[in-house]
Amino acid sequence: MILQALTEYYENLANEGKVDRKGWCRAKVSYGINLSKEGHILGVIFLKTEEESGKKKVWVPQQIKVPEMVTRSSGVSANFLCDNSKYILGIDADGTNQRILDCFKAARKKHLSLLDGIEGKMAQAVRLFFETWNPKEAFECEEIRENWEEITEGGNLIFCMGGKYAQDDAFIAEAWENARNFSSESGEERIGICLVTGKKEEISRIHKTIKGVPGAQSSGAALVSFNAPAFESYGKEQSYNAPVGKYAEFAYTTALNYLLNQREYTFQLGDSMILSWAQSAQTEYQAAFFEFADPKPDNQEEIKEIFQNLKKDRTIQVGDISLNPEQKFYILSLAPNVARLSVRFFYQDSFGNILRNLSKHYERMLIVKPSWADKEYLGIRDMLWETVNQNSKDKSPVPNMAAFVLQAILSGSRYPASLYTNVLVRIRAEQGRVTWGRAGIIKAYLIQNDHWKEGENYMGLNEESRETAYVLGRLFSVLESIQAEANPGIKATIRDRYFNSACAAPASVFPVLVKLKNNHIKKLERDKGSAKPYYEKMLTEIMEKLDEYPKRLSLKEQGKFILGYYHQVQKKYEKKEEK
Repeated sequence: MILQALTEYYENLANEGKVDRKGWCRAKVSYGINLSKEGHILGVIFLKTEEESGKKKVWVPQQIKVPEMVTRSSGVSANFLCDNSKYILGIDADGTNQRILDCFKAARKKHLSLLDGIEGKMAQAVRLFFETWNPKEAFECEEIRENWEEITEGGNLIFCMGGKYAQDDAFIAEAWENARNFSSESGEERIGICLVTGKKEEISRIHKTIKGVPGAQSSGAALVSFNAPAFESYGKEQSYNAPVGKYAEFAYTTALNYLLNQREYTFQLGDSMILSWAQSAQTEYQAAFFEFADPKPDNQEEIKEIFQNLKKDRTIQVGDISLNPEQKFYILSLAPNVARLSVRFFYQDSFGNILRNLSKHYERMLIVKPSWADKEYLGIRDMLWETVNQNSKDKSPVPNMAAFVLQAILSGSRYPASLYTNVLVRIRAEQGRVTWGRAGIIKAYLIQNDHWKEGENYMGLNEESRETAYVLGRLFSVLESIQAEANPGIKATIRDRYFNSACAAPASVFPVLVKLKNNHIKKLERDKGSAKPYYEKMLTEIMEKLDEYPKRLSLKEQGKFILGYYHQVQKKYEKKEEK
């Protein structure tokens, strides 16, 4: 399904002229070798462009259309008109050796063969260059010597003459189109049924690499690959084990590399790179999806209005653009795996259904917030941030969990249990520090996974609830408030010492806390007489809802305890703001 969707996406992109047709590709090019019509090197042209990277500006290679490049796993294999200094000039940073000379000889053989008898000054210049250039004498060329470090750093080089690139020459382009139809990667053709198109055609032996997934090899990683006999079957080696035709292989790799180059429409979640695309190849759907999946403080009202229109089956209007809710939309999560890519998940549905599931998730997450909170909707990345130790060097959420959480949200299915347990672990590790994001996650999990019907009434404090765990959380918050009021400026409250025990084993802790409370009430009566009846009334209302202190609370009940505690704390601050 993934390859079929990407192939279809490529065809729509090609129809709009956004990607190159088969036989051509976009490559990162650093320098151009400027030739005379006699094939002599006249100079080295700097082709990098300046881009912003964070707060700095850096020089990066330019994306230029070149003849389709080969996929190298091992051995010597030359590209046409675009390659590194080993193939184009026969040198590297340390000079040359037999291995590098073999690379140059392979490039010379390929160029002389393809350009034999081709008309035009450009073809003649490139042909003469390979006939006369001697890698062992490269240092004697002043233009190469002056730029030695730059051109041997590993970047791609191309040929040019008079400001025109060699691959753009009409005679050379025609020669390449004619020649590639008769060439074969392995020297022998294997014909079979393509699993993607269903057509009988030549099967691709090695698939082009995918570049742009953080953590994977910088030279690219393979999505389809077999590198050991254990993965092969019926004697079919390498990618013949999963027969994909040459056309489909070019189409899906081109589409995937195009998506990864669209940095404004991708985001990283844990160790995974999240990509998305509409079947129609309209970028407006991608922009809208990431706006909804990762809302910022300045677009909260706009998102709220769109979600309300979805409920009423109105048009999805983003700015001045109307989006079709029936448009098929795809989300792909890719993770690095050394020289290969792992697919965390692949999800497809109509754009409208995906937005509806996002809307339901945000509704489940809604909870009373502190006055300083500037967001109504907590984005998926910000939500996962709540599961991470903020003091650690690595602030990435658990990789698998991050991808599965996104998949669950998009499909409207159950959240992974690891999301809930990681939030509980973080709250315990921080001695009861319950942020509004963590409280929202607990509420959403209990509603979606445990069908907590009363959860809809728990956006704020539910004073009518008689659920033991929830009431105990409220009681703990009130006991903490009594202690803090009786001892102004206290640095550590009962939360720092008793929260974890009270949450897990109430019967062993609450009798001690209630006894401690009596001492605090006496001090309040002496120092702040009006506070005593206020707290005694609140304690009476809460404790009359309790029959006993349970010996143990389950994980589900611990979540309700934490929500009760959080809601009671927010009610306390709410009353202060009103006063």
